Amino acid sequence: MRNTFPGLLVGLIFGAGLALSDMINPARVIAFLDLAGEWDPTLAFVMAGALLPAALGYLVSRRMRRPIMAELFRIPENRVVEPRLLAGAALFGAGWGLAGFCPGPAIASLAFGYWNSWLFVIAMLAGMLLHRVATSPLPGRVRAA
Repeated sequence: MRNTFPGLLVGLIFGAGLALSDMINPARVIAFLDLAGEWDPTLAFVMAGALLPAALGYLVSRRMRRPIMAELFRIPENRVVEPRLLAGAALFGAGWGLAGFCPGPAIASLAFGYWNSWLFVIAMLAGMLLHRVATSPLPGRVRAA
């Protein structure tokens, strides 16, 4: 429980920021992606506004010996761009462009009861389950590394 509360608090703050900036509105996101139409730069300003706190957090963490609420930093060591990563990025981008949602804003918008966010989150969870089933080894078979 000690580690759950800070994560919940940060998630609530993040969701509130998404709602305050109207990033839970798929029409705003799609308008940002529509460079040939009536382009809406709001998302660019939201992303630019996130750079300073992220950079400060990164600088502070670089000076720390260990995280405040964990035994060690868990930094990915794999720096290889694999086909799975590219396929996942392409699927994410296509879904984002078609639906106007990505996971964070979709989950945050559930609090407002929008039917399209509920549909997106249900489809996202179904896709996660399908991926788990499709990539899990069959019983009695050893998975290749």
